[in-house]
Amino acid sequence: MSLEHRLEPDADLLTLASETLKLLAEPTRLHLMWQLDKKEHNVGELVEATGASRTVVSQHLAKLRLGGLVATRKDGRHVYYRIADGHAGRLVTEALSRADHERTGAPTHD
Repeated sequence: MSLEHRLEPDADLLTLASETLKLLAEPTRLHLMWQLDKKEHNVGELVEATGASRTVVSQHLAKLRLGGLVATRKDGRHVYYRIADGHAGRLVTEALSRADHERTGAPTHD
C-alpha cells in the first residue's frame, strides 16, 4: 500500500474534504484535536486541558467521532479518545502552524 496519494479531485472528493475542514473550523474542536494529536485523553482530561465544560467537550467529541476524525477506546468506565489518523493530525498541526505565522509575522516556508 502506497502512502502517496495521486489526487484528481472530483465533486465527491471536494465535498468530503470540505466537510472535514468544516468540522475543524471551530476553535474548541481544533483545540481538542490538537490535544488528541499528542496523546489519547478521556473527557475529564480534555475538560481540564481546554477549559470548556464537560457538556461542550462531549458534544464536540461526538461530532468529531461522527466525522471520523477521532476514535475511541473503552477502559472500564472510561472512554479514551485519540486522533483517528495521521492525516487529521497533520492537518491540525499545519493549520495551527500557519496561524502562528500570521500572528507572529514570521516568514512563510515550504
